[in-house]
Amino acid sequence: MKLVILDRDGVINQDSANYIKNENEWIPIPGSLESIAQLTQNNFKVIIVTNQSGIGRGLYSMEILNQIHRKMHRLLADMGGRIDSIFICPHTDEDECECRKPKPGMLLEIEKVYGISLQKVYGVGDSLRDLQAFDAIKMQPILVKTGNGQQVLKQKNYPKKTKVFKNLKDATQHIIKSS
Repeated sequence: MKLVILDRDGVINQDSANYIKNENEWIPIPGSLESIAQLTQNNFKVIIVTNQSGIGRGLYSMEILNQIHRKMHRLLADMGGRIDSIFICPHTDEDECECRKPKPGMLLEIEKVYGISLQKVYGVGDSLRDLQAFDAIKMQPILVKTGNGQQVLKQKNYPKKTKVFKNLKDATQHIIKSS
């Protein structure tokens, strides 16, 4: 099974320090939806793992998050793409859960649900938390410079085996060529 794991905010859509609280605030990064469609058309399963602490903070509800995701699914379907699954962590750092990245709980759940190992599977993120979660279970981390990616690059404390690309489009080209 060909599989790619993506973070959402900052990789697929524009991120916001104030959180994405409704579907109107969910704005795709140029080329990201086309990239997911390209992965789909090259027989990859695409799974999103996303921290959504805005739920735990009471900034938006699960229903609002579902509306945002319906918009994403609809726009992707129009391009011939799809997201196969979305795994979310609704908790805040204070909750100390096992699913919130940088902990690998959502990734371990994917292994359990799909009955596969994610070792060497590409994981695309824009934050140190994403890369640390991917690295924790020996995935191949990819950092995109969109979202928080530029700040992560400056800190230079990300996993050594991380590949760096300008955006999801460039990362997708690499993933498809490497498969």
